[in-house]
Order: sequence, then structure tokens, then C-alpha cells
Amino acid sequence: MHKKYVIALYIRLSVEDFKTESLSIPNQKLILREKAMSLPEWDIGEVLEFVDNGHTGTNFERPAVQELLTMVQAGKIDCIIVKDLSRFGRNSIETGYFIERVFPLYHTRFISVSDDFDTANFKGDTGGIDVAFKYLISECYSRDMSMKTKSAKYAKMRRGEYQSVICPYGYRKSADGRMEPDEDAAGIVRQIFEWAADGNTAAEITRKLYAMNIPTPGEYRKSKGKDHYNVSRTHGVWSSSTVLRMLEDQRYIGTYVIGKRKVREIGSRRVQLKDESEWFKIPDHHPAIVSMELFEKANASIRRFSLPNKKRRDYLLRGKVFCGCCDHAMSLRNGAWFYCRHSEVAKELPCYGVKVKMSELEQVVFDTTRAQMGPALGIDSSKDKLDLQTIQQAEHEEKLHSIQDSKRQLYEQYALGEIDLETYQERKAVYDAELVQAKNVHAAITAQTKQIQSDYEAKLKQREIVREVGSADTLTQALIDRLISKVYIFPGNRIEIEYVTQDFLGIDESGKEA
Repeated sequence: MHKKYVIALYIRLSVEDFKTESLSIPNQKLILREKAMSLPEWDIGEVLEFVDNGHTGTNFERPAVQELLTMVQAGKIDCIIVKDLSRFGRNSIETGYFIERVFPLYHTRFISVSDDFDTANFKGDTGGIDVAFKYLISECYSRDMSMKTKSAKYAKMRRGEYQSVICPYGYRKSADGRMEPDEDAAGIVRQIFEWAADGNTAAEITRKLYAMNIPTPGEYRKSKGKDHYNVSRTHGVWSSSTVLRMLEDQRYIGTYVIGKRKVREIGSRRVQLKDESEWFKIPDHHPAIVSMELFEKANASIRRFSLPNKKRRDYLLRGKVFCGCCDHAMSLRNGAWFYCRHSEVAKELPCYGVKVKMSELEQVVFDTTRAQMGPALGIDSSKDKLDLQTIQQAEHEEKLHSIQDSKRQLYEQYALGEIDLETYQERKAVYDAELVQAKNVHAAITAQTKQIQSDYEAKLKQREIVREVGSADTLTQALIDRLISKVYIFPGNRIEIEYVTQDFLGIDESGKEA
């Protein structure tokens, strides 16, 4: 029986391709299948399809192409067929690396139909200068499309059109796509700015909004049939961060800002905030809700309270402490207490009064962790089990080799004329049956050995962690990073710890009264 020749058809449809029928997924499939059928290996071939719908070709962070590359590395793909080089990738360096270095390493043939390119026709290179130029052209096309898209977007913004799906709270989209004040919410925006200008902190403003029963921006959008957010965790309470973002948002004075962020590296989705001097601002883009005078006064006032908090404080449980009622991350106040964002808003809220002293929490987490890891881990019994399994595996390997040796001796007897053909065939059939059975048993024992080995290594790691915790005098950052996922704080000083190693250590429940 011949080994199957696995042919992978890679298809990519980008956003800009949707209007081009020739690049549709069905048409690409047709072209690639016709090419696959023309290969001599088609008769013993198995065809797999990999489709990335609506993904850019500028990088390889695409689900289907990642799956394809994983199978290539596993030695499961013999041939890849694409319509043209740009379908596979528009980055010339990365594409060339895969075609010239990766695919030959795994003996994977690469065919680009439209480019008349087939690695089977070349030895040690990507096919000459013409192919290299096609890479560069594809990459330049991608960059050109990106620039044109951005230019068109900026032109629309200059005309006053709003490009985002959701308008900021206090605004709505008009029939012609422009931003206009939503008077039901615009009055609340003005009130927030006036409170800030009068010297109220963001926390004080949130309490005023709750007392007046003003819906949060998410709740307001939901009431208008625009359910973009999960508002169940807010309990109707505005967050201080929402208030602060509103007070800093220049859209409320009619200025639209573009280019506040930039990608950290080409092809990446990670972004970082640029310096304000680099922002592109469009004044009078839309009607203002607050005056420039009120905007500046509110921001000057709020900065008195926010500036001291800009300095990052390092503490052991940073990003690990959460409110058990609303699941929001708790903030550290004055370097001493963890507070829930809702803890001081209103007594009827379940989160009211949820706070804990940082030093006490660290001690509780440390004591609880030590108590959870105290039980014996049974490492000695695991070692004995592994040793016994290893002996059994060796015995079955010896039996397997013995049967194979017997088969070879049998053939030698037949070749030397010591036994006739009929006797040879009869005895060989017996050995073949024994060999199949022995191989099955050996495979099962090998799998068992691997599992026992894995369990034993896990026990070793467990013991290492227990020793580390047992030798520590206090909670350390290394222990937290290794063991603690989240710490939940509930009313009445009840604490629950979620461990990174919960399943690993066999912990069913965690928690301790503080």
C-alpha cells in the first residue's frame, strides 16, 4: 500500500478581495484543485483545505496558515498549493524564509499557480530574480493599499464624518454619518465637567451620579438598543476611570483626534500611546458639548487629585486582588488598603465596605498557601511505580527483539535449504502473528510508561514547590507569580485564593478568614 501524498490547498480572502469575483474562495478552490489534479501524485493524494477568510497577508498571524505550518513541522504535508504568492504572504522576507528555508527542511513542495512557480523545479533557491520581484511587488501593494485606506479615512474625517461604530457618551450619529450631541446624555456630560471644575474628585462624581440614578454609559447604550457591553458587573455605578477618560476627551470640545496610538512593530496588533505632540487633531470637527474654558478648568482641577497617583507603585499582589461580589480588580489606596470600586458608593450595594489591609492580606495568602501544600505528596511510591514500569517495558522490548531474531533465523534456514517453502510459510505466519501481538503490547506499555514518567516529574515539581514555600519566611514575588492566580475579597473579610497550580496540587477548595 502506497503512502498517501498530502496536498494542502491554502486559500486567503482579504477584506479588499470581497469585491473581486476572481479572488473569491470558490474560484480559488477551483484553480487549486485543477492544479492538484494535474500532479502525478494525485492518484495517491489526499487533499486538505486551509482557508483564512478576511485576514491580512502582511503577517502570518492567521489561524489557517498557523495550522498549516504546524502540520508542515509535524511532517504531515507533502505539497502546498496557492493561487499566487500574495495569497500566502505579502511580507517578502517572511515568505521567502518559509519557501527557501522551512519547507525544504521538511521536504514540502510549494507551488504558486499564477506565478508558475514550483520548488520542485529549483535546487537550493526560491526560483530566481523574477520571484523575488514578485515578493517585493506584493509587499509594496500591501503598503500602498494601507496608505490609500488611511488617506481616504482621514479625508472623510476632515469632512466631519465619524468613522467609529460607537460615538462617545453624549453624542450620536446623524443621518449623514456625522457626530451630533445626544441631548439626553449631553446634559450629564456638562454636569460632570462642572462638578470637576468645582473641585470634586472622580470618586465623588461617581457617587453623585449613582445618587441621582444616572445610567452608566453602557446601561444608557443598552437602553437605546445598542447592547455592546456587559453591564451586569457595574451595579449601576460609574467608575472613576470612566469619569477621568471623559474629562480628558477632547471630542467634547469639538476636536477630533487621530493617530494617538501606534503599533509597536510591523505586523503586530500591540499598540502604544504616542506623545500628544504627534497626534493629528481636527478642530471644529463636530459641535462641542462643553466650552474650552470649562474643559480646561475641569482638567486643571482634576489633575490636582490625579497627578500624585500617576506614579506606579510596586507591591506583591499587583493585579491579583479582585472583589468577590463584582469581579472587578481592586485598587490600592495610600499604599495600605485594597478597595473595591463600589465600596464607598452606597450601602445597598453588595460591594459596599469591601476592603482589606494589604499587609494582613499578604500574611493570610502566605499562611493559607503553606497550609494547602503541607500534605505528603507520595513521591517515593511514584518512583517505585516508574521503576517497575521501566523494567516491564524492557522485558517486552527484549521479547519483541527475540521474535524478530527468530524470523531472521527462519529465513536463513529457508535460504540455506534446511526447510522447504511450505514449512517456512507456516512458521513465518506464526511469528508474524506473535510479532503483531508483541508490538501492540509494547505500544501500550510504552504509553503507560510515558504517563507514569510524566506523573513522576509532576510530583518532583510539586515537592520543589512545597520545599520552596516551606523554606520561605514571608510571601515573595516569585512565589506569587508561580502559585497565585487571583485573590477574591468578600464582605465580612472572607478571602478565597485561586491557585495557578490548583489542579496540579490537587486542591479542591481554597480560602481563609482574614
